[in-house]
Amino acid sequence: MRTTDGNVVLGLYRSGHPHDVLEAAADLGVAHLDTASNYLRHRSHEVLKTQAGDLLPNFTISTKVGYFPGEHSLDPARLRAGVERAAKELGREPDAVLLHNPEHSHPDAEMLAQACAVLAGAAQAGLCGRWGVSSWNPRPLVGLDTPCPDVLMVRSGLLVGVDVLEAAEAIVTRWRPSQVWGMSPFGGSANEAVWGKFDPRIFLRDALSATRVQAAFRSAYGLPRVDAVAVGTDNVEHLRELVGALAYEVDDQVVQEYRQLLRARRQPV
Repeated sequence: MRTTDGNVVLGLYRSGHPHDVLEAAADLGVAHLDTASNYLRHRSHEVLKTQAGDLLPNFTISTKVGYFPGEHSLDPARLRAGVERAAKELGREPDAVLLHNPEHSHPDAEMLAQACAVLAGAAQAGLCGRWGVSSWNPRPLVGLDTPCPDVLMVRSGLLVGVDVLEAAEAIVTRWRPSQVWGMSPFGGSANEAVWGKFDPRIFLRDALSATRVQAAFRSAYGLPRVDAVAVGTDNVEHLRELVGALAYEVDDQVVQEYRQLLRARRQPV
């Protein structure tokens, strides 16, 4: 059975991959970096290798394939080449490669199965450690099958709509991944006005000393239930604040009540 272990993954989307943040992440015990072949205009792997330097062995690395210059594709040959290119650009085999937003190409069952088989085969061949799927909008994937992925990455947090939340949980049940990771816990930015309009500390137990940012981040581990959350920042103090959020515990009862309210709002009057 999966259990929430509270891992923090440093996501590199919209990041310049600065050395000081990577160094702080290593010092704080953040042991995993998540990127994608198309980040930084398809230069993320090379920039990360350069910026991290001798820090790189301190991290496990996941990346994603599916977006190519000018288009998204689930073509098996292109995906295989993308995995091989990632290893070359990073100077090491990625610890995990995820199929990036397969819903973008509107796959049917056969197309999705073939794409997943490519990544599973790459893992078996030693081109990467594990394989998985990363989906921003899992709703089109409900009802489709894959071999059980090692990792499923989905949006998590208080700003995830009930339809996306329930679709993510449906494919977790159907695909039975070994791990589920969350992403985008702040819906884009921890500075959005919405975080000043309510107090997310109600979702935690004994959290009077927590900041609102910490409470919003920690809540993302329960909506849906995930093993790790990928979050991006180029600010060392912000990263330190997020790691500190792991000291708090999600109040499952409040989360369930919140989900009931989400479902009630969706129902027609």
